[in-house]
Amino acid sequence: MSIERFQKNPRMSMAVKHAGSLHISGQVPDDFEASIEEQTRQVLAKIDALLTEAGSDRSRLVSINVYLPMIMDFDAMNSIYDAWIDPENQPARACVEARLAHPSLRVEMSAIAAVE
Repeated sequence: MSIERFQKNPRMSMAVKHAGSLHISGQVPDDFEASIEEQTRQVLAKIDALLTEAGSDRSRLVSINVYLPMIMDFDAMNSIYDAWIDPENQPARACVEARLAHPSLRVEMSAIAAVE
């Protein structure tokens, strides 16, 4: 079975396609100083771009993991996430409070999607 890697760097791939699944690594925003809402928009845009590049889309998401360093951001993050997610094909999801790689990061998400 083949393995296809997307947006590789010396440390990791942003996504890996294998056996009908796309595994998207933890995505963080580009603007570390933006609001939680804007950071969430940026992360979801990155997930969208990786899905498209690999030949998938939101309707094929299987699961999403959300990491928030401050769980009090849960409602604000969800205000953006709920408008983004495919309302007919919601993935399984977990949301946990966790310290992220930089103190200004407000959200990180990883995902798994089905692909052809």
